[in-house]
Amino acid sequence: MDYGTWVRGELAQLSKSLGFRYTPLEDLEGRLNKLKTGMNRKGMEGILLVEKMDRYYLSGTTQDGYLFVPLDGRPILLIKRELERAKVESALEDVIGLRSMRELPSLIQEHRGRLPRTLGLELNVLPVRDYFRFQDIFSGAKLLDASGLIRDVRKIKSPFEIELMRVAGEIGKRAYHEGARILREGMSEIEFAGLLEAAAKSYGHEGLLRVSALNYEAYSWHLLSGPAGGIVSQTDSPMGGLGLSPAFPVGASLRPMKAHEPILVDFGTCYQGYQADETRMFSIGQMKKKFIDAYRACVKIHDAVLDQTRPGADCETLFMNTLKLAEKLGYRESYLGPPGLQTRFIGHGIGLELNELPFLAKGQSYPLEEGMTFALEPKIVFPGEGSVGIENTVVVTKDGFDVLTPLEQKIFEV
Repeated sequence: MDYGTWVRGELAQLSKSLGFRYTPLEDLEGRLNKLKTGMNRKGMEGILLVEKMDRYYLSGTTQDGYLFVPLDGRPILLIKRELERAKVESALEDVIGLRSMRELPSLIQEHRGRLPRTLGLELNVLPVRDYFRFQDIFSGAKLLDASGLIRDVRKIKSPFEIELMRVAGEIGKRAYHEGARILREGMSEIEFAGLLEAAAKSYGHEGLLRVSALNYEAYSWHLLSGPAGGIVSQTDSPMGGLGLSPAFPVGASLRPMKAHEPILVDFGTCYQGYQADETRMFSIGQMKKKFIDAYRACVKIHDAVLDQTRPGADCETLFMNTLKLAEKLGYRESYLGPPGLQTRFIGHGIGLELNELPFLAKGQSYPLEEGMTFALEPKIVFPGEGSVGIENTVVVTKDGFDVLTPLEQKIFEV
């Protein structure tokens, strides 16, 4: 049996038996139609997608290659490696082989009759070197930035996407419960984080959290204990943690965890590409009253935002309201980071990546819409002592919201 026949037959059956979820054609067509509406508005005759998650969102596969979406006609998925798997994974009709980038114009012209005069590219992530190469091989086209258009299309999640995020939330719930069974005094932060990740992977967590950004890696083990919870680092987060080295100065460290100190576990899970983000507090014995009270304040802020979450609610207003509430509760100086280092957001969009729309943040004045998903994460930081917080991933519904991370909102005391 040749390799292609085996992939299309036995490998396809094997992957399905193991629970692979292929993106339905109906979803792909809906996304492509939304994209084309935006292309028409922006004057783009075509878009060439390079970034992996954008290609996956619109084709259903992450096999290496490009996706060309014309304003008129069907998209073309051009695959360098591996073509046969792409044909199994993608519901698109036109999936063809590609040997090099320089073949793109001739293949597009062959299958669609002409080349676009205006071509959109993902200029938020495309390397400048590749941009110059596209300028060369599409010399007759005007190159435009399509990144904002693509982000706008991706902001509304379909029932298929929401269900995958819901499963990711269930995986997180099981991992946190496992954490309550294995946590012990003297265990290092990174050991605890590793055991949590192993548990989550046994339930289907893919291990990788994706983010669209330069010089930023996402990871599951943002686990901070005691004074390490009050350390700020490179990430745009209320607290960064100590990390394992100057090369990776964020998240869990080799620091042994002690009794009665706050242990903040910000653990993200990923299922079939879709992510859920959540934070809960752990302690070995009871934490000091100071931290318990601050945690309860975070819960009040969290619940106050959800009380206002519905289609039409302004994202910036939701954030600004939390500043007033934090001050009223007595945490103005420590809310969202140490004085002078406080972040200016309380929620971030989430889906295939951790930094999608919407952002509940200063300067982000636009309405929530039904189908948007975001992670809501109020945190309070005490430099030199520790940090507390809570986080849930939610979806905006017709009348309000639904929580996709169903773990109990309690301190896990062991």
